[in-house]
Amino acid sequence: MVQNRESESRKLLGRLRDAMAEDGDGQQRLDKITKLIASSMQTEVCSIYLFRDAETLELCATEGLKQESVHQTRLRLGEGLVGLVAKKSKTINTADAPSEKGFRFMPETGEEIYSSFLGVPIQRLGENLGVLVVQSKAERLFSSDELYALEVVAMILAEMTELGAFLGEGEALSARHQQPVLLRGTTGQEGAAMGHVWLHEPRVVVTHLVAEDPETESKRLAEAVDTLRIGVDKLLAGAAGGDGEQIQVLEAYRMFANSKGWMRRMEEDIANGMSAEAAVEKEQTQARTRLGQVSDTYLRERLQDLDDLSNRLLRILTGQGSQTGAELPTDPVLVARNIGPGELLEYGRSLKAIVLEEGSVGSHAAIVARALAIPLVIHTETITREALNGDHIMVDGDQGIVHLRPDDNVTTAFRDKIAMQADAQERYSAIRDMPATSACGTTIAMHMNAGLMADLPSLSSSGAEGVGLFRTELQFLVRNQMPKRSELSALYSRVLDAAGDMRVVFRTLDIGSDKVLTYMKPNDEPNPALGWRAIRVGLDKPGVMRMQLQALLRAAAGRNLSIMFPFVAQYSEYVAAKAEMDKAMERERRLGHPLPEKLEIGAMLETPSLAFAPQAFFDEVGFLSIGGNDLKQFFFAADRENERVRRRYDTLSIPFLSFLQGIVARCATSGTALSFCGEDAGRPVEAACFAAIGIRTLSMRPASIGPVKHMLRRVDLNELRNIIEECHEKGAESVREPVMDYLKTVAR
Repeated sequence: MVQNRESESRKLLGRLRDAMAEDGDGQQRLDKITKLIASSMQTEVCSIYLFRDAETLELCATEGLKQESVHQTRLRLGEGLVGLVAKKSKTINTADAPSEKGFRFMPETGEEIYSSFLGVPIQRLGENLGVLVVQSKAERLFSSDELYALEVVAMILAEMTELGAFLGEGEALSARHQQPVLLRGTTGQEGAAMGHVWLHEPRVVVTHLVAEDPETESKRLAEAVDTLRIGVDKLLAGAAGGDGEQIQVLEAYRMFANSKGWMRRMEEDIANGMSAEAAVEKEQTQARTRLGQVSDTYLRERLQDLDDLSNRLLRILTGQGSQTGAELPTDPVLVARNIGPGELLEYGRSLKAIVLEEGSVGSHAAIVARALAIPLVIHTETITREALNGDHIMVDGDQGIVHLRPDDNVTTAFRDKIAMQADAQERYSAIRDMPATSACGTTIAMHMNAGLMADLPSLSSSGAEGVGLFRTELQFLVRNQMPKRSELSALYSRVLDAAGDMRVVFRTLDIGSDKVLTYMKPNDEPNPALGWRAIRVGLDKPGVMRMQLQALLRAAAGRNLSIMFPFVAQYSEYVAAKAEMDKAMERERRLGHPLPEKLEIGAMLETPSLAFAPQAFFDEVGFLSIGGNDLKQFFFAADRENERVRRRYDTLSIPFLSFLQGIVARCATSGTALSFCGEDAGRPVEAACFAAIGIRTLSMRPASIGPVKHMLRRVDLNELRNIIEECHEKGAESVREPVMDYLKTVAR
């Protein structure tokens, strides 16, 4: 029986290949294919439905149904049995279609006389392209052999659709990857840019689908799998003793690469007439489909491993590596599923924007993108399937929107937006060297955030008065091993050199949560943001903290030094961290190294608990910086990585502003310097309100300094404070609306 299936399937694929090779347009090919399938499977009906848009299927060819219904019959996703196959990406096999739940009678097709129904999704790498259907008058379930044969044909049809074999008139037969697409994601880094797509991992194109010699194809597959296994073993050997998570992934790779079931399924597909590449992609498509249907994290990770492994195997078989010969465009917009910080830094500032299918707001890629001031949109589903190298693309990082192959109207509007932003930047440059002094005479200190040497030129170009936050974790994240003390000291020294007389606040290593070092043993935590991170790691791993503190002291070489400990939740943590600083100072003194002329030791207030620390903490700490990003998510119990809740709560709500006012009051009592650092500091309206409640130093990305300074120079902070107090007295939930009304009056 298996031998018969192989023979019949191979014959069918051979006929398909011959039909595709004949002259004719896309419609003629589809018509030939439906006749061929109906004849080979001995069914009265064979129909092909393709998507005309994301929600609508169209009957594009049929053998057995009324011809006048072709391109006239349309079904919404989930409508009828055909729509259900497409929606659920699952086969429907029934002997009595009219009695099946979800059945919908389409009178124009004449299908009422057919009882049995077999529908399989036409899909490629998890993307639904349509549905292939066979029907018969006799009431019967189709056999497993018939089902297999139709699945194989559907896979070939998907590949041919991707390759443009069925082009014709109408939306359903229009060329793929040529229509405008609007994709919505999440803002990772604000800003707007336009350019041309550069795929970080170009898709593998499989053109050799049907093979005549199964023995040769099986040999090609076996040799490619051997090469794959050797490659995985080498990677494992190189990773020995390193990152546990990386080793775990490679172990999963090795498990799949040696899986007899995986190999057997591909060999069966080859025996049935597929090429080695087509057999691998069929497995990959099924893995992608399952990936979209499971919610279990472990299963999703393993299916993702299988998908990655299939990509590696396809590149071996086709010879299509990451180097395709294509040239990087002059205005590249990087498109990828995900990317590491080291790879992103290699591209550097040449990128106009970045679009990722995955990623997170606090991911390594987002940190680097902010440091390089490159617009970033994350969670942009399907972008790697939709985009082709060289496609025109526009990225709106402010709104989290991506326009792929935009039409002229969208392009014109987007160009206008970029031009307006450029005009605004020119206006801001005129006040670059002026102080951020409000209409009432209050001056706010404007500092910038940084994390790379490449950020430092922005000190002069942005008008920043210093670096309010220098993230030191990037130098740890982009490496495969712990950096040496001498390397860190040299870097920190260059930072201080570049800043000159301006103050630089170095935040000690802030890892954990979504910032995991590849060379440290990972900790599986149910809620990493509230877990072992930042100062907690530093105190539990004091050797790392001591090494970094020594590097900072040596970099200062007698100059002023400001150090800030992150994520301090209680007074005792600050005391313990400061004690490590005292030990480092004493060690440097004994070694005869010059000590800082002035040493400031501060803390980031990112947890609500620290606002209620004993007065002794506020009296002792050198300065405080409110870490707004973390503080807000903990204050509102709203995960900033969760799109359902991250925008639900307003920074300008009365409860949050009142909480900040409490911190301002405590710092005023103890004479403790206070600043606000985070995304909200770089938003003009929020920044003005922070200034109104008494915060006198703001630290933000360099590009935000101009807009914030422009706003502060127009407003009267006393009037703004009165509006906030009035809202508080009235019991309002937020001050945003009245503040916006006030700002409209000062803008005139």
